[in-house]
Amino acid sequence: METMKNLTTVCLKQVIKPRPKQSHKGNFGKILIIGGNKNMGGAAIMSASAAVHAGAGLVTCATDSSNFFALHARLPEAMVVDHSDFETLTQAIKQADTIVIGPGLGLDQLARQILKITLSTVSPTATLIIDGSAITLLAQQNEPLHPTCQVIYTPHQAEWARLSGLAIAEQLPQANQSAQQRLAAHVVLKKYHTEIYHQDGTISRLPIGGPYMATGGMGDTLTGIIAAFMGQFKTLAPADVLDAAVYLHSAVASDLSQSKYVVLPTDIIEHLQAFMAQFS
Repeated sequence: METMKNLTTVCLKQVIKPRPKQSHKGNFGKILIIGGNKNMGGAAIMSASAAVHAGAGLVTCATDSSNFFALHARLPEAMVVDHSDFETLTQAIKQADTIVIGPGLGLDQLARQILKITLSTVSPTATLIIDGSAITLLAQQNEPLHPTCQVIYTPHQAEWARLSGLAIAEQLPQANQSAQQRLAAHVVLKKYHTEIYHQDGTISRLPIGGPYMATGGMGDTLTGIIAAFMGQFKTLAPADVLDAAVYLHSAVASDLSQSKYVVLPTDIIEHLQAFMAQFS
């Protein structure tokens, strides 16, 4: 097994570069966030907000129509579609180069249909980030996903137990890597000192972050940052881009924790632009 690499700010310097002077929004990723049922609209809003603030060119949120007003009010930069309008949803999936599915999606029949449509429609050249409820839904199906595109799973330890079959006590690097390689996808295993298992066999570890980040919505914010990075830095090695996105999320939180007892996901989102500017 590969040795585990501890990430440092070097990974940000490798990925965050000055933007070409001749640029337009299409150069920096067409992101689609699918999630946010009637009860958990905030998850999709935070994921979409993180994607916008981390530099995504175009962000669309496919969510329950009850979230439209809140999303427009919080994030006028994003477009919205109704995730129960399957024709419009299918069109949005085809147009996106980076798709997040799962934040606040829920586990009901509608969520299952949305996941099925997403998996059957996603372009082979796209990146699909599977988070939250979507991980649980896939684990319940009990049939392995054979991805045709680049897939990134972002489970916490309980979700990883469902997906991998490894109890939390069994989630040691070698076992995790074997399970991840069987999935043919990148896995960001969220925990104290998050571990990132890459498709190329390398493993990275996050030596920063702490209990000040233990707040609802933290994972949704991370998926938004990952989506923005995969969308706008697509000419770089995917493993490097993923490492930088995960590191950035905790680096901003660590910075803010100097003056805050608890760091909220929305605090991180608001500081992304200024923090990223230090590295460009």
